Amino acid sequence: MAASSSPHRAATTVLAGVLLVAAAALCSRGAMAQLTADYYHCTCPDAYDIVKKVLIEAHKSDVRIYASLTRLHFHDCFVQGCDGSLLLDALPGVANSTEKLAPANNNSARGFPVVDKAKAALEHACPGVVSCADILALAAEISVELSGGPKWSVLLGRLDSKKADFKGALNLPSPFDNLTVLEQKFKDVGLHNVDLVALSGAHTFGRVQCQFVTSRLYNFSGTNRPDPTLNGSYRAFLSQRCPQNGNPSALNDLDPTTPNLFDNHYYTNLEVNRGFLNSDQELKSSPQAQGITAPIVDQFATSQDAFFRNFAQSMINMGNIQPLTDRSKGEVRRNCRVAN
Repeated sequence: MAASSSPHRAATTVLAGVLLVAAAALCSRGAMAQLTADYYHCTCPDAYDIVKKVLIEAHKSDVRIYASLTRLHFHDCFVQGCDGSLLLDALPGVANSTEKLAPANNNSARGFPVVDKAKAALEHACPGVVSCADILALAAEISVELSGGPKWSVLLGRLDSKKADFKGALNLPSPFDNLTVLEQKFKDVGLHNVDLVALSGAHTFGRVQCQFVTSRLYNFSGTNRPDPTLNGSYRAFLSQRCPQNGNPSALNDLDPTTPNLFDNHYYTNLEVNRGFLNSDQELKSSPQAQGITAPIVDQFATSQDAFFRNFAQSMINMGNIQPLTDRSKGEVRRNCRVAN
């Protein structure tokens, strides 16, 4: 019996070795790895749950945080790709070394301390593994899902850039952009009109400052008159919230109907000229929108399921904007605010 069991043990040992090599191969990542949903399956399997726990705790004291974190991912991806560059603080004595001070982000982008907490929790669980860029991607999906929106498989494996791009951040989509400009900005990063309309639907939750609507209320396009596309009763409501000489930083709900839920009311609001931002209402009311973006708005206003499906896909599309995966050019930051 002993003689016959030796080959069996040898075969078992060989099989175990093969399985270990196979597992190592599955977990290894090349210098130019592709984004995959299971990227951290071996190296940090609890990454999603760790980030989710941090976000749920943050939401207890900040009802705006889910919308803010979703916006951070958007503003990161539109500047030199999804690489965590938005999270970098200014370098001492170096002008224009942070995207945080670009007009679209300055005193507007928020949620950075929550990202720091998520990073610290991940560093405790699996040091040096999960990038800050991937934290933003995970936080956006979790935020949307926890707010009642769709789920999607987040593709992961991004590295963090070593520097920010202030100049690039100057070209972020603006609340004051018309449809032609918006279309071009999305096209420049490889996104199409369905992405434009679907991703704009993230304005179904969150808050916005008065300074981004006052021109529509009092001096639209230099006419000293309100924007004619703005619903009259909604304009009167906003005028009370944002008086002509009032506080420009006062906050308002982007969606006055269900401000903290992720649903399709953003589009039903556009249907009746109740879009808060000029860039929102342009998708429906611009003369150029007819036959281009207005039908997509109509579809999403009619079907929340259609909106959710397209939003999930558009978030995946956006997350694939020039992801940094070359380890000779990127890194996994230990601190999201500074390069290693």
